[in-house]
This record gives sequence, C-alpha cells and structure tokens, in this order.
Amino acid sequence: MSIVEIVKILTSAGIEQNEANAEVKMLIEHFCGYSAVDIIMGKRLDESKLNLVKEKAQLRARTRMPIQHILGFTYFMNDKFKVSKDTLIPRDETEILARKAIDIINKNNLKSALDIGTGTGILACTIAKYTLSKSTALDVSENALKIAEENIKNLGLSEKVKTLQSNLFENVSEKYDLIVSNPPYIPLSEKATIQKEVTFDPDLALYTSDAKGLEFYEKITKEAKNHLNKNGYLLFEMGLGQSEEIKKLLENNGYKNIQIEKDLAEIDRVIIAQI
Repeated sequence: MSIVEIVKILTSAGIEQNEANAEVKMLIEHFCGYSAVDIIMGKRLDESKLNLVKEKAQLRARTRMPIQHILGFTYFMNDKFKVSKDTLIPRDETEILARKAIDIINKNNLKSALDIGTGTGILACTIAKYTLSKSTALDVSENALKIAEENIKNLGLSEKVKTLQSNLFENVSEKYDLIVSNPPYIPLSEKATIQKEVTFDPDLALYTSDAKGLEFYEKITKEAKNHLNKNGYLLFEMGLGQSEEIKKLLENNGYKNIQIEKDLAEIDRVIIAQI
C-alpha cells in the first residue's frame, strides 16, 4: 500500500484531489509523526504506519467523517484547537468575524468581549490573544465548554479568558464592550439535505426551530443591548441570504452604524452594529 493508493481511497469516495492530498498528509504527520519535509523527501513509512493511515482514510471515505474529527483537532488563525463531537468545527469564513472583532477592539481600546456559543473557544481565545481585551467564552453545552477550557489552557490564555455555562444571557450578569456570536442558523427543515460532513457537528450548534434560521439572531439582538456598554458592538456571522433580515432586526432594536462584510465568495458573511 503506497501513499498514492491511500489518496485514491479518498478521491474514489468523491473527495477532490487537492483536498485528498492535504488530508493524507495530515494523517501521516499526526498518526505517524512524519513532518512535511519527511514526506517531501520521500522517507519511507513502515507497513504498520501505512496501514494505520489507510484505516483512517477508509474511515473518512466510508463515513465522510470530517478529517478534523478523525485527527481530534483543527487549526484556526495558525493556532491548534482541540475539537470533539460536542463542538462545531471552525470554518474558514469565521476568520472574517474574528479579524473584524479584533480590529474593532484594537482601534477602540475595548476591554471586554463576550463570545456566545463559543464551542471550541476559537473566538474568545483569538480575541484574547490578539488584543488587550479579556473575554468570556459562553456556551449552553457543558461538554463543549470542557473542550474550550482545554484550548484556553493549551494556548496559555487562562488569565484572559473565562468560561460561562449559560443558555444565551440566562446566567450573564456583566456588561461588555463587544459581543460576538456565530449562532446556529440552519432551519431544522434542511437537516435531511445537509452535506454529510456537516452532520457530524452537534445539532445544538447548527439548527434553529424557525423556518428562516433567525431564531438566535432575534433572541441575541433583543437581549444583547442590556449587556452592552454604551456604544458597544454586536457582531454576527450569518448564513446565505440572511443579511437583510438580520439588518432589519438590528435596526428595529435600536442598533446603529450597521455594516456588512462579505466573504471571498462575495456572500454577506458578517454584520456589525453598535448600540
């Protein structure tokens, strides 16, 4: 069994060639302890290590389990984050939300941030790492918070990031300069047609009970103004086609200076507002 044959296991399951190459490289690096240089230089893998990589590739091909779940971690803005079945796998688009929050905090010398639905803790941790602000990582899931706490510790951010278990603002007593959230925004009615890889993320982090996916935007928008300091900021990541309705929600709740940021595909992805 060669590396080329292992890559073919993935491409035969419909995974694109470049993605398959990258995933096999990650499997080899993680499970075999080989570096990218070792792979490029053609260092030979013994049969037992190749078989292990083959087994992981077969698992990926057979179940379409995301490579991040097979590895147990992912990278976000160059930092390594542990993931589990209880946490949403961070998407590339969320980097837009993180960078916008960081930019606003640094430009306005903000001191505190709340991340609602933190999951792995990527937003709370990234904000704490790249600004002088302290952050609170909030989630309703106890198991998700355990993963977030591991990531906070591993990144050396325990002095700047604290966790809070709460159903939205239920247990929130403080006010913040900035609130950020990548809430669930997929209507439950779409679950049957969702991409197979996405089904490995927790339902709690994906689905809403309403038909438009706006349930959590409505709840957070309404309550956030009671937990923001004067001129505080509220930032959301959004799903496809939701920006206009979310903008109206913000306007109807008294928010101002509303801006929308597009992703690389020119889709409205992040919305920013002040109270």
